Amino acid sequence: MALQIGDTAPDFEIDTTEGPIKFHEWVGDSWAVLFSHPKDFTPVCTTELGYMASLKPEFEKRGCKILGLSIDPVDDHMRWVKDIETATGHAPNYPLIGDSELKVAKAYGMLPAGAGDSSNGRTAGDNQTVRNVFVVGPDKKIKLILVYPMATGRNFDEILRVIDSLQLTANHQVATPVNWKQGEDVIIVPTVSDEDAKKKFPDGWRAPTPYMRFVPQPKA
Repeated sequence: MALQIGDTAPDFEIDTTEGPIKFHEWVGDSWAVLFSHPKDFTPVCTTELGYMASLKPEFEKRGCKILGLSIDPVDDHMRWVKDIETATGHAPNYPLIGDSELKVAKAYGMLPAGAGDSSNGRTAGDNQTVRNVFVVGPDKKIKLILVYPMATGRNFDEILRVIDSLQLTANHQVATPVNWKQGEDVIIVPTVSDEDAKKKFPDGWRAPTPYMRFVPQPKA
């Protein structure tokens, strides 16, 4: 069955450009973003990997690790890294999984079980469903799943925005409204009663309807 938000992210042990990792152990007490690519030396993915390298400090501020995946061997990744730096000015500064046996792609439902057990001979078109983003929390649960077509570069600024929202919910029991940005008002989640909300938010809230309780974004 396909993975859903709230499922435990499948654990795996695999080789990367920074050596072998055990996924759950690697995540530790951090948040993590796993983003996948159908094949090395593809143009859209090249731009994405470089941009993610430039954003790494922003993810680190949020206690979030970055992990890339492409369905090719690590040796190919190491050659691709040079192209990525040439094209974007940024070489990947995070591990990139070599999923040449398709194990992670299958475990995360990005390829069917019958897809074979080798990346050898497979094209980007064969692997076009391997264009996902998974955000995983410190509890190893999946918090976000996004799936993109091959021709559309992903918006990783949006991933940062979502992580900000997820962390506000986890730490302060608030949700974020449509098109929310850092510093804007947030909404007390419905599971918090008015009685408990008065303790958490003693300055009160703005309520255009009884179930919409807006408060300033918590600072920490």
